[in-house]
Amino acid sequence: MVYSHDAFGLGNLRRMLAICEYLLKDQTHLSILLVSGSPMLHAFRLPKGLDYIKLPCLNRGQSGTLFAKYLGTELEETIKWRSHLIHSAALHFKPDVLLVDKKPYGIQQELLSTLEYLEAHLPATKKVLLLRDILDSPAKTIQDWTQQGYYQAIQTWYDQILVVGMAELFDVAQEYQFPLPIAKKVRYCGYIRKSVQGLNRMELRWFLRIQPSEKLVLVTPGGGEDGFPLVSAYLEGLKHLPSQMKLRSVILCGPEMPLSHQQELQNKALPYPGVEVQVFTDNLLGYLDAADAVVSMGGYNTLTEILALQKRTVVVPRITPSQEQLIRAERFMRHGLIQTIHPDHLQPKTLMQAVMTQLADRATPALELDFNGLPNIAHHLSNLFFRHPLREPALA
Repeated sequence: MVYSHDAFGLGNLRRMLAICEYLLKDQTHLSILLVSGSPMLHAFRLPKGLDYIKLPCLNRGQSGTLFAKYLGTELEETIKWRSHLIHSAALHFKPDVLLVDKKPYGIQQELLSTLEYLEAHLPATKKVLLLRDILDSPAKTIQDWTQQGYYQAIQTWYDQILVVGMAELFDVAQEYQFPLPIAKKVRYCGYIRKSVQGLNRMELRWFLRIQPSEKLVLVTPGGGEDGFPLVSAYLEGLKHLPSQMKLRSVILCGPEMPLSHQQELQNKALPYPGVEVQVFTDNLLGYLDAADAVVSMGGYNTLTEILALQKRTVVVPRITPSQEQLIRAERFMRHGLIQTIHPDHLQPKTLMQAVMTQLADRATPALELDFNGLPNIAHHLSNLFFRHPLREPALA
């Protein structure tokens, strides 16, 4: 059973779906129940063996304040409802492993009753916490985890912590001051690499009618709820493009971008016949593969997928309500993996100059990333099912 709250964006959901899909290929006779509040679950193709329960949507917006996204229900009432649905799922599904994304107690402690039930009635069920490489600044994360009782929650309830990242870039246990008993539960798995399943690079470039002499830039602000400034700056920056530069652009607004912003961007793109504006694709990897350079925000999924495909990229990270993307972008830039522009310094001309630099840059990054996240996660979870440990996975 997999819990992914997904109150903002698509990153958590896409990451957990990738893990589910890999586990189903890796293990026979496996069934996975995904419990999530994402409004986009229906847009993804689900493999045999995976089903889901949809929780009422929550949102935290850019302010960080939680509220019911679509329903007119009070937050406390909605949390109780979600908690009941999660508990009921565990009661009837009887999972052997509960994999929890990011929050040990879930949003507003909505997982607590499920954890208590599993401990009392299904004590053999293993509980695993999955953490991305960076949560927020160390000061903010330590304060939040102390206030929310997360350190105690991990000590009490969880058997393992799987980190989809590298200690060389961000040592979660050290940065967030994990006590020794918790630090011993940490397993660094590396970053997640997914394979292109839809149209590949050459097929998409043919579909988009990209000529051999043209460069393709993909612009993606993730879910898109706060992506308007980035896309707008890119479109305005096209007027600074050198006349001899043959550039094509595909912009993916994101399904959560307000319709008024989508329409404004469509209007801004009209003077540029080489620009195509789309709302969403379930083949983001294919578009990343087809691109020569990428302009994006600094979300975990998008950034690691870009780098797994060895694409040059300009990152304008989100800086509110969390410092996560900014820290990740700065760490990656420090190792020569990306170019970063702080959103406070985002200007159309500066952005386009950075894109041109990336299209011309072929320097080798100073650090090689580990992209064995999926096989390593499968290895650690498999060892929870079996009495005798499995062999270590082969390197990809």
